[in-house]
Amino acid sequence: MVDTNGCPVDSDHDGVPDGIDKCPDTVAGTPVDALGCPLDSDHDGVPDNLDKCPNTPPGTPVDANGCPIEKDTDGDGVPDSRDRCPNTPKGSRVDQFGCLLLFEEHAVAPAAPGAPPPRPTLILSGVNFQTGRSVLTTASYAVLDQVAGSLVANPEIRIEIAGYTDSVGRRYTNLRLSMARAGAVRAYLARKGVSPLRMQARGYGATGYIAPNATAEGRAQNRRVELHKLP
Repeated sequence: MVDTNGCPVDSDHDGVPDGIDKCPDTVAGTPVDALGCPLDSDHDGVPDNLDKCPNTPPGTPVDANGCPIEKDTDGDGVPDSRDRCPNTPKGSRVDQFGCLLLFEEHAVAPAAPGAPPPRPTLILSGVNFQTGRSVLTTASYAVLDQVAGSLVANPEIRIEIAGYTDSVGRRYTNLRLSMARAGAVRAYLARKGVSPLRMQARGYGATGYIAPNATAEGRAQNRRVELHKLP
């Protein structure tokens, strides 16, 4: 195919005549090969003019910029090469280290005038104990392992471990049980590498209810352990 001057037609003006151009709609100014297709020196599928990592090894998965896609085994958005907690449960909110985000301080309501500032708090959902005892259930370990990983990755954080009970039973018994349960959590985290000096354990007994004690479900919610971030 030639133009009115008898010269080969080159519709996309890449220097390769339409008759042999395998990529006839190349964007203007794009370097092309002998077949009129964008140059891709490292054969990663991203043209050289867009490739920000032009020497990618063969077979390496790349992103739209031609740069290697780092593996993220647990899918938390933090690549394995930087992830200090590589097995975070799916859907967990994580910090820059890929560890469980313990405290979201922007979500803490401001204190009333003259009142002490509120402390960021995390309710340890999934942490339970044998009935009437301070022995952790085995199902609690996975939650506490994630907490320990985050605390180890963020050594500046100090916490109070606060134990609570429901309203059933004697006041002194509940106070003692809540303290023992907070202590059990502290001991477990210490075994996982968190310095005991960064943790205080305190029992609050049958106080600080977060649900009505009139129902079994409400009482179950009130039997809990919380983490309070210390200043």
